[in-house]
Order: sequence, then structure tokens, then C-alpha cells
Amino acid sequence: MESEAPYAVGGQRQVEELLSAASLTHAQLARAVGRFNGDSGAMLNKSVRAAERAFSELDAYDEVIDTASNTGQTVTAQLRDLLTAEAPADIPAHLDALDTAAGTVRATDGPRALLNRILGVEDTAGGTPSTVRSLNWQDLPALPSAYGDEEAPLDNLLAFAARGEELQPRLREAHRARIEQVAAHLVDVVRQAAEAGFADEGFARASLHEARQAYALWLRCLEERRRDLGDGASA
Repeated sequence: MESEAPYAVGGQRQVEELLSAASLTHAQLARAVGRFNGDSGAMLNKSVRAAERAFSELDAYDEVIDTASNTGQTVTAQLRDLLTAEAPADIPAHLDALDTAAGTVRATDGPRALLNRILGVEDTAGGTPSTVRSLNWQDLPALPSAYGDEEAPLDNLLAFAARGEELQPRLREAHRARIEQVAAHLVDVVRQAAEAGFADEGFARASLHEARQAYALWLRCLEERRRDLGDGASA
């Protein structure tokens, strides 16, 4: 019969050394590979190696999340520049890049959750806010108009038109404020999603949806400004 003496005599010290090498606690190792109950030292070695591979897999998934987060942060900076330059045609491609980054993280959700459950560790990937704030047309500053202005004379067409001209500086400022508010919101939504690494599926999905909605709202603001102030309004 094969002797169990090496394990019996120095077994506890060997276990401690293996656990230290694998950076595991007793509880984590037990969850990962089960109870040993007198298994041989060779079996213990194999078990620890299996646990090491499990943690290595988790590290790889965390790296996917970090890479997606870095992509999101790069896109955030690019969107800020494009919104400031009012270059709408280039923005959809960057929103698509966010969808792709989130998709790479989604592909890790199942195995990542399984490994965390087996190892008995918390999924610490990303710091996710509780909700995604939405921005709607009704939330934007009102646009001044002679039609709703108490000082606009209603019985004199020329005077009414003149009052409209007087309101132009206020109208221009209101359009500027609306466009900047929507742009800032879009950037903030993408930034929060990037910082969380798209790790929480619900938050990532809601963030990317809101980013698309904000982009559409921003385009609407640009169109409203062109309608009210003309093509040279951004100058």
C-alpha cells in the first residue's frame, strides 16, 4: 500500500505553503475544489492548481472589463470634442464602439458569475451607480418667443416683429444653453458607463440607450436653433 506518511507528518505545513502560493484562503479553496478529507498530497497539488486556474480566469475577465472601461473613457473624450465642434456625423460610430465594448463584457457574464459563485468571492468589477438619469425635451430651458412675451404688441405687426428682433440675444443664449446641457448629459452618461466598465448588464444597457436618446435630443436642439436663428447661429 502506498504510504501516506509524507502527507500525514508534514501535511498541514504543505497545505499552508500551497495555499500561500496560490493566494487562496482555506474557505476559498474549499469552495473551489471541495473538502480533502485525507486526499493525497498529489491530489492537493492538483486541486490547488485548479483553483489557481479559476482565479486566473477571473483575472482575465476583469481585464476584459478594464479594457472596455478604457475604450469607454477614450470614447467619452472623443464625444466631448465632437459635441463641442458640433460634428454630428462622426458621433454614431463612437456610440457603436460603446455597444461593441459592452458586448465583449456581456460575453463574460455567465462564466464570471459561475466562477465567483464557486470560489465564494464577490464580483467587484466596476462601481455601478444605482440609476441612469434621463434627460427629456421638457427638462431643457424654455425658448423665448414674442408669441408668449407680455411686452409684445399684439395689434401692430411691425412692432410685434421688432419685439421678436429684440428677443434674439435671449433666444440665441437659450439655444446655446440647451445644446450645452444635452451635450454635457450625453458625455456624463457615457463617462459613468465607462467608469463602471459595463459590468452591470442592466446599467450598461440603460446607459447606452440613454446615450442614443441624448444624441437624438442634441440633434433636435441643433435643428431648432437653425430654424430660429439660421445656419450661422453657431458662430
